[in-house]
Amino acid sequence: MNIFSANSSANSLFQKIEQVRRRRSKVHDTNITLAHGSGGKAMRDLIDDIFVSNFDNPILSQLEDQATFNLASLMQQGDRLAFTTDSYVVDPLFFPGGDIGELAVNGTINDLAVSGAKPLYLTCSVILEEGLPIETLRRVATSMQAAAKKAGIQIVTGDTKVVHRGAADKLFINTTGIGVIRPGIAISAHNIQPTDVVIINGELGNHGTAILIARGELALETDIESDCQPLHDLVETILDICPEIHAMRDATRGGLATVLNEFALSSNVAIRINEQSIPIREEVKGVCEILGLDPLYLANEGKLVVVVGRENADKVLSAMQSHPAGKNSCIIGEVISSPPGIVLLKTIFGAERIVDMLVGDQLPRIC
Repeated sequence: MNIFSANSSANSLFQKIEQVRRRRSKVHDTNITLAHGSGGKAMRDLIDDIFVSNFDNPILSQLEDQATFNLASLMQQGDRLAFTTDSYVVDPLFFPGGDIGELAVNGTINDLAVSGAKPLYLTCSVILEEGLPIETLRRVATSMQAAAKKAGIQIVTGDTKVVHRGAADKLFINTTGIGVIRPGIAISAHNIQPTDVVIINGELGNHGTAILIARGELALETDIESDCQPLHDLVETILDICPEIHAMRDATRGGLATVLNEFALSSNVAIRINEQSIPIREEVKGVCEILGLDPLYLANEGKLVVVVGRENADKVLSAMQSHPAGKNSCIIGEVISSPPGIVLLKTIFGAERIVDMLVGDQLPRIC
């Protein structure tokens, strides 16, 4: 027997075995079971069929316990890393204008973007309740990949856990994001100074209102959709025209009021906003009046608050209005020196009132 021929046959056999082992599996169950979190074949089938098939990219396809990156490549795009993590427990999972998967991708992208970072990679970890329909999970994963592809980023690693029926509410998602910040960008709430101008990129409160209506607990009908969208391209447009942005934040839970209070406290300044300048849909105002809510505290998932020096305000506003995600941008207020740490609202009647930090929660499980 020729030993080389035998070795060749053995290698060929091993290659075929490896090809079979690496062939993607299919999940045949209709609902999540505890076995899908056990680490065995059922879990491998679920990961292959739902996540790997959707998120497929060269980094993820290695299927290691971690994703690895080329540092030299990252350094060509910036001189600092931005790193963030967030969890999503929104109820319901699907709502007008989006779903928990799209929300998880865009929300983490936006947390990176407001630092001036270019988002590059995301992780995806899911906690699944026993009994969740497989097709619901597949729909969410497909939505996540569509959002990631649209934003030009990759989902490169993740984790799956299953808990007993009743120990969670259907599906929770955690995403972690990594991005790079180009040289010369130093965005921070501590940079805010008196005479700065406050700009937002459109209508407030649409996401919170859409979620509220989607829960079906109220006999209300509107065509309001969530404003869920990625903001990194809009941020890049802003920074291209004005790298000297002082502060930037997306107004999610707690809404515009909470962001402005955080800004005022961080820089020990006061911020005055004009009620007549704040864009809010009449339908949102109507829902808030019926339920006793304040639209300034309603959550958003595609709204950007920008603070910039007065000398750059007009060109920043023009750049924002030229972008699809900022076509309704407007100046809503200014930074003043006192009273420090306070946000003031000039009402439509000409009076002023304090806009305090949100106490409690107007609407839980909003994102």
